[in-house]
Amino acid sequence: MEAGPAPEDSPRMNRNTFNENFREDMEKKTYLCYEVEVFEGDNPSPVTMLKRYLKNEPGCHAEICFLNRISSSGLDREKRYVVTLYISWSPCYNCAQKLVEFLGRNQNVTLRIFAVRIYDIYVEYEEGLRSLDRAGAQISIMTSEELKHCWETFVDHQGQPFQPWFNIDQNYQILTQRLKSILNTQGN
Repeated sequence: MEAGPAPEDSPRMNRNTFNENFREDMEKKTYLCYEVEVFEGDNPSPVTMLKRYLKNEPGCHAEICFLNRISSSGLDREKRYVVTLYISWSPCYNCAQKLVEFLGRNQNVTLRIFAVRIYDIYVEYEEGLRSLDRAGAQISIMTSEELKHCWETFVDHQGQPFQPWFNIDQNYQILTQRLKSILNTQGN
């Protein structure tokens, strides 16, 4: 996998776009920020890192856009990858299944997912999250620290510091308990 442009050369998300889509009380579109760390051999530090953001496209959820992009980059089976997704909505059932398939084909990839809110529009969303968990993906609700990281890494903040919004910690605790309940519940 080629490293691509340095993070500072990548386009950054508009501040308003971030605030409208990553606040838990603003239910807009799905945005996905990702970091791919590439490790060679026994080196404990990444040798390259790719950072970008994507959004839903017509007929293509952000997760599928990401999978299309990373799959076309040609992952090297001799290297280890840690992929971290920061996403405004947790994956829907279909996207979760595609991520599970990706992990099954790429045993050298560790996947971490941090979501602002849980996508619960269709009944099978819970099974999708559980299947990701069983496949080894680490799924969590974004804390204010992860949101701050996204702000500093992916947003054209023009020097403005990240400002956590009202009830951010309370929302995190509620959604973390809900996610824990989903992941600990056995499917039918």
